[in-house]
Amino acid sequence: MTAIAVAQFAPTTDPDANLRVIDELAARAAARSARVVVFPEYSSYFIHPFDDSLATHAEEIGGPFTQGIAQIAQAHDLVIVAGLLERSPVAGHVRNTVIAVGADGVRATYRKVHLYDAFGQRESDWVEPGEIVAPETFAVDGVRFALMTCYDLRFPEVARTLADAGAHVVLVAAEWVRGPMKEHHWRTLLHARAIENTVYVAGADHPPPLGVGASMIVDPQGVEIAGVGTATDVAIAWVDVETVERVRLVNPALALRRFDVRPREGISGRG
Repeated sequence: MTAIAVAQFAPTTDPDANLRVIDELAARAAARSARVVVFPEYSSYFIHPFDDSLATHAEEIGGPFTQGIAQIAQAHDLVIVAGLLERSPVAGHVRNTVIAVGADGVRATYRKVHLYDAFGQRESDWVEPGEIVAPETFAVDGVRFALMTCYDLRFPEVARTLADAGAHVVLVAAEWVRGPMKEHHWRTLLHARAIENTVYVAGADHPPPLGVGASMIVDPQGVEIAGVGTATDVAIAWVDVETVERVRLVNPALALRRFDVRPREGISGRG
């Protein structure tokens, strides 16, 4: 059994200020026994609406933001999961990346596969879609974690591949944009991904006015066991492999399914 946290805050255009907030919230989580903390999408740099400054402030994995996260992780004995604006080889674009970083360095990386070209937005105008690759996972205290990003939550195949990779907990870094029914969608989808895969799901969002807030941790039966609301804050919950295994004995949905997940041919991820 281990404690995990969702950390909700509004990243800005100042990476150093973002790191200071991450340090403060990480300390708060560690003081409450957390071993893993997930922060929102675009934690390193965020501007609304998007503009050319995204590419200017993009970094390599292992750059200043990653190094800052590693120092915070070491100081508080945590694994920190956070959104990184990563440099892209595609001109005028960036990569929307999530990194899991411990004191020993980067534990896992995830590049957003499904871009937010919906609800009047065009993320693909600025962001290179992630390649479909085998999920990277990491373990803490015997619990295995996997990563996804925001809009990926609307595609159940993503979480299913993470469950198939052995994840007990899916960590979702998000900037879930406010709008009609959007908080309802956020809550429903987090619960659905937990129920259908019999895993814990922890989602960290930006607070209002841009995000819906409502960062939360959901257990394998779809019960919300911790949440933040609209503040800049952390919420803590305990997770364990035994609960996942117990739920799967009662609800063996993964074992009973008759379909596998496979990539669609000819789909680039753009548009």
